[in-house]
Amino acid sequence: MSEPIKNRYEFVLLFDVKDGNPNGDPDAGNLPRIDPETGNGLVTDVCLKRKVRNFVTLAKEEQPPYEIYIKEKAVLTLQQKKAYDALSEEEREGASAGQQARAWMCKNFFDIRTFGAVMSLKEFNCGQVRGPVQFGFARSKDRIFTGEHTITRMAVATEKEAEKQKGDNRTMGRKFTIPYGLYEVHGFISAPLAKQTGFSETDLELFWSALINMFDHDRSAARGEMAPQKLIVFKHASELGNASAQKLFDLVTVEKNCGEKPPRSFSDYTVTPISEIKENSPDKVEVIEML
Repeated sequence: MSEPIKNRYEFVLLFDVKDGNPNGDPDAGNLPRIDPETGNGLVTDVCLKRKVRNFVTLAKEEQPPYEIYIKEKAVLTLQQKKAYDALSEEEREGASAGQQARAWMCKNFFDIRTFGAVMSLKEFNCGQVRGPVQFGFARSKDRIFTGEHTITRMAVATEKEAEKQKGDNRTMGRKFTIPYGLYEVHGFISAPLAKQTGFSETDLELFWSALINMFDHDRSAARGEMAPQKLIVFKHASELGNASAQKLFDLVTVEKNCGEKPPRSFSDYTVTPISEIKENSPDKVEVIEML
């Protein structure tokens, strides 16, 4: 592992979806999430973190120090037991057992040292970790329209169902999609918190790779065409930063260029040229166009 990062970062990620559901809302029958007042689409930070975790799982095959703490069907107590098993008997009985277990969890689990975790369970207490990498919600640049599609399955699950339908094994269902949406999400990376968790330069490179490639390994019937379109990174010259995050985000503007027609591709938008962003960027803040 390399040294913890020594610079603060912010980033802007633009991604789009065509004829898909980027983030279904279980409280609304799995309809695409929206802002009810404006009609703009939303994708939660939790959804994006899951895609990063899934990419790291594929890329590193869950080998230490790239294990994943929050994963499907995981039992968190058993995950934390690994930390106590790694301590000596004397260390487990000492006053600092929880702190040492917390440090072990940060060292071995990529998502803990990246996003943080609450591990203050009754058994094998490992405390809490504030992660250096955080997302806001992604929000679409325009209102989204949700289409509802009736779909047909040509089979049934059981013989009882087949008998009930008298051999006609078709069943109907519903699928919700949006024709097109361009989403923008802002992210933050704290160097002081990276020191506490051990989030390193190597971890940072893996994280950038995950943002660029995560949609390629997340295909499904509901997300056939999701793609990153722009990743613009602001690298500060210091740990605490050299400019306001919001002022940096304001340098990146996205404007619709297709008139009154509804947007249906990324080319229907104009993004501030990287040269202009660099020209207007404050001193001691480097602008990096990664995509």
